Amino acid sequence: MKGRILVTGGAGYIGSHTAVELQNAGYEVIILDNLSNSNAEVIDGIERITGIRPAFVKMDLQDKEALRQLFEDYPGIKGVINFAASKAVGESVKKPLLYYRNNLVTILNLLDLMPDYGVEALVFSSSCTVYGQPDILPVTEEAPIKPALSPYGNTKQICEEIITDTIHAGAPFKSILLRYFNPVGAHPSAEIGELPLGVPQNLLPYVTQTAMGIREKLSVFGDDYDTPDGSCIRDYIHVVDLAKAHVKAVDRMLNGESADAVEIFNLGTGKGVSVLELIKTFEESTGVKLNYEIVGRREGDITKVWADPEKANKVLGWTATETLADTLTSAWKWQQHLREKGIM
Repeated sequence: MKGRILVTGGAGYIGSHTAVELQNAGYEVIILDNLSNSNAEVIDGIERITGIRPAFVKMDLQDKEALRQLFEDYPGIKGVINFAASKAVGESVKKPLLYYRNNLVTILNLLDLMPDYGVEALVFSSSCTVYGQPDILPVTEEAPIKPALSPYGNTKQICEEIITDTIHAGAPFKSILLRYFNPVGAHPSAEIGELPLGVPQNLLPYVTQTAMGIREKLSVFGDDYDTPDGSCIRDYIHVVDLAKAHVKAVDRMLNGESADAVEIFNLGTGKGVSVLELIKTFEESTGVKLNYEIVGRREGDITKVWADPEKANKVLGWTATETLADTLTSAWKWQQHLREKGIM
């Protein structure tokens, strides 16, 4: 084993896929999750894929003393990957205090305790929302950080600042901030995937649930944006590609390859796809027609954003490889698996 890695929010969508890739790479994984937006059965899926059952601790990362106990119970944790956060733009506009409390207290607790237990590396799950609506596309890591358009985006900006300030003040660990674009898809085994509780806040689960007949219709928020077809444009990246970047980040810090104590990488494909293009590609790749309607714009949405992933490609040694069609097909396969199991 390469070493112990704590994955907070590890039963969630991106966290579970990252746990798989970490185990495949030889790391021992401890998953922490309060299951507020996930299911403990995900641990079974990780075990079926990898043949290894990760340790699982159900707890809320806002509980500092419970986190301290976890570090006591699992000595020698070398790195932390922090996914524990509320993550829906629309919900954050309606429930800002929930987002500020959850997303900020959790990172403060980690940063407080990591030095006490010799943790050497922190990967922070950030977002392209920190760029706001960029002036220049594609977006590089040097793009200015603009005022956030949602409380969710603001928490990511603040967390990045807290981590940077903490390390600048002499904290004895390194950090890599990974700014995701739009993670979609599911593991090709269909053993794990995105499983939101209640009505999905993200586009693709709503797409697949509409295709399955669980939702009556899909709402496309706006067709009057300054884009070729009027719908918002995003950079959709396969979640397995994204997960692999976290392993690269952990390797980089623990192997002493980091150029600086804090490094930032954009994770995307480098290609912008509109909401209407995604719907069309889904229909073509799965053969399933979607019932959708154009509705008004949604507060907090950015018009268009996609990554320049060159730095991640060259410095981190990571590249997104999956096509959009394959990514959407994997999401549909996951939805079919959920139906077969009687989940939805």
